[in-house]
Amino acid sequence: MSKAVSHATGLERIELERLRDRVGQLFSALQAAAEDVGVPVPGAWLPPVDLCESTEVVTVRVELPGVHAEQVELVLTGTQLRISGRKVRSLPRGRIVHLCSERSYGQFSRVVPLRWPVRVNEATAELRNGVLTVLLPKLKERRGAELKIPITEDK
Repeated sequence: MSKAVSHATGLERIELERLRDRVGQLFSALQAAAEDVGVPVPGAWLPPVDLCESTEVVTVRVELPGVHAEQVELVLTGTQLRISGRKVRSLPRGRIVHLCSERSYGQFSRVVPLRWPVRVNEATAELRNGVLTVLLPKLKERRGAELKIPITEDK
């Protein structure tokens, strides 16, 4: 790439340098995301997540059967929604031997990256029938909008 940069001039050189910097940023973000995923904590489970988009809102649905609202923590930033908590196993009374247990218990954490600008302060969440629904109202996009810029002339 250095050969291409050395032969580029003016605006081409600036654009190539911006592209190089952007690729570097994307690579760093990819590395950080890979490190965040990491190895799951022993006993951790990953509840299934649905992510839907309409023109007005981004909807995140997470299956959390047997989990109560006070066992869940939601943290929202402009770039991601982090859902974490703990599902506690309730032990039956008396002497019961489990022959099979396929349900998951323990800590959980999911990070949903947001590629849409959302109104963080207007987000809502509801836990009903074992499904957590998070509504993230979208900001109106300004990209692609036309704006005429007035030109003044110095006479």
